[in-house]
Amino acid sequence: MAKIEDLIAQIPDERLRKGIAAEVKALKKTKKFGLVFEEHLPETVRLPHVLVKPGELVALKRESGNQLWQVKSLHKNIATCDRAVTGYPATGEANKEFPVSDLVVVRSFGDAIYPALVPVDRVERGGPDKPWHLLINADNFHALQLLLYCYEGKVDVIYIDPPYNTGARDWKYNNDYVDKGDSFRHSKWLSMMKKRLQLAARLLKPDGVLIVTIDENEVHHLAVLLEQIFPNALRQMVTISINPSGVSGDGLSRVEEYAFFCFFGGTQPARLPDDLYGDVEGSQTAVIGWESLLRRGNVWYREKRKNLCYPVLIDPKTHAIVGFGSPFNGDDESKRPTTIEGKLAAWPVRRDGKLGIWRVEGKSLVSLAKEGFAYVASEDKDRGTWTVKYLMSGSVAGVKAGKIKLVGRGEHGEAKLETTEQGKFVPKTMWRRGAHTAGGSGGSQALTAFLGERDLFSYPKSVYSVRDCLAIAASGRRDALILDFFAGSGTTFHATALLNAADQGNHWLNVY
Repeated sequence: MAKIEDLIAQIPDERLRKGIAAEVKALKKTKKFGLVFEEHLPETVRLPHVLVKPGELVALKRESGNQLWQVKSLHKNIATCDRAVTGYPATGEANKEFPVSDLVVVRSFGDAIYPALVPVDRVERGGPDKPWHLLINADNFHALQLLLYCYEGKVDVIYIDPPYNTGARDWKYNNDYVDKGDSFRHSKWLSMMKKRLQLAARLLKPDGVLIVTIDENEVHHLAVLLEQIFPNALRQMVTISINPSGVSGDGLSRVEEYAFFCFFGGTQPARLPDDLYGDVEGSQTAVIGWESLLRRGNVWYREKRKNLCYPVLIDPKTHAIVGFGSPFNGDDESKRPTTIEGKLAAWPVRRDGKLGIWRVEGKSLVSLAKEGFAYVASEDKDRGTWTVKYLMSGSVAGVKAGKIKLVGRGEHGEAKLETTEQGKFVPKTMWRRGAHTAGGSGGSQALTAFLGERDLFSYPKSVYSVRDCLAIAASGRRDALILDFFAGSGTTFHATALLNAADQGNHWLNVY
């Protein structure tokens, strides 16, 4: 329909144009079943190294969006162009002149182009017997086409975290941001996904696994699209708690996102040491992951729970947790004491400098610290406080039940732990593990520790959530080829490295 409307706009006879437009409008109201979207919205790619010549579709390099022109003629590095509707010559604005240096050639998907990979650099640290990984910087559609030459039917697992299409102008279609005001917002997203998933299907082994993560904005559309493209796959949706504190906004406070698993050729999910849902007693071993004691989320300031805004007292020499003080009760938060009775005072300071709250009460924290289940990780000079980490109740219960083994103490006095059960549980379709928190130690905190800067990536995935997805799909495949074609901060690479370290496997990873 989108193409038809573009063509109607070019009809010079006004009476005919309006008549056809009215009939098309009525036709669009005809009821359909299944996934209905504008599948033929043109998608284009800019080719900066292709020579501008007569007949080519071009765009202005510095313009966003996809306002196209068709080159009529060239003279002394000046191009004379007519305005073009995407993919079609137009009868609109004509004989516009532009310097050739301001133009870039544009091709529609489906036009013949011949991309090639050019080596840029390589890093060799592990030796020829260690896992190797490949990073490709390209439009992922054309990169997928290239990979078909070498890897068609050879990929074990595909994990992707595509744009969520939140309407917040966080992804582009045809070089222009898509927001909530775009009437073709969902159609553009589905058109983009369908093209790439069809290529992904050709890359997977007959017994491969596809994993796609998503949130509420496109979850239902994606479910129907996957059913349409992969009718013979075993498809299941997992609900993952990624922000237990909740995301405030209109309506209910959202805590979850989703992961679709598509198992092909009779493949079944691998058994893990944890079912990722139940309490540890009698069912499974909790995921071992240290969490920040500071409660995160947009609403957790001191006013919410004043009794949890207390100072953690730290020995100035050993940096061990030795006690806690009274909750802050002043009006000027900047006057909070940094020392109390000769002890350092760690307060729950948020990124904006205001006081927040801790996640457990003072007595419980001191008790956890004595057993090595809470410790001072580092000084945070930016916030003027200390980073305190602790084990959540599921992991502590696992130690008490003997399902998690205490094997020693780390440099900060923290407990060093190992699981005592392996490969016993089939993961459930709802996951609630602190290690999966996107803002926790496996998500934004980990990136900040690696890169030394905050907010380079918005709301990155927890590496432990990705690891568990890959473990379900790739466990038992010691030389698994894993592909991610919506790479962002490199979380899939990190998760694959964790799998390699855990089972001495040789999981390869192509990310672009």
